[in-house]
Amino acid sequence: MPDLISDIFSCLKDKGWKIATAESCTGGLISAAITAVPGSSAFFDRAFITYSNEAKVQMLGVSEDILAAHGAVSEETARAMVEGALRKSLADIAIAVTGIAGPGGGSADKPVGLVYIGCGLRGGAAQVTRHQFEGPRDSVREQSAAAALNRALLLLR
Repeated sequence: MPDLISDIFSCLKDKGWKIATAESCTGGLISAAITAVPGSSAFFDRAFITYSNEAKVQMLGVSEDILAAHGAVSEETARAMVEGALRKSLADIAIAVTGIAGPGGGSADKPVGLVYIGCGLRGGAAQVTRHQFEGPRDSVREQSAAAALNRALLLLR
């Protein structure tokens, strides 16, 4: 992932922008990957690790109504997480991840490996993509982090 993050940094540098993350199932994996690359302090504003619904509400302002109607693992929640991260940071772009990494916690409607990734720019509408990743918990988390960073790069370009 270092090459991917370097590409993101290059785009952020060209625009004079910063990035923020809002993570649930990845538990800080994305922000750890970003800060592992030298020079990250010039481009990384902050991370919100919002594993619980309460954290999503308190830290990002995700509506309890959204969580009650759609659940934590939903397009609506991912969108609200992006919007909250932008609202509560100095970042120009934010990425958000919410999903079911497993091995338990899945259902017929929301199976293990289901992940929603949101990405958005300040002043714009957040884009959310649905993913169904396979493999053990660590693999789902790593695939989610890589996909989120790829979404950010696509939006920056």
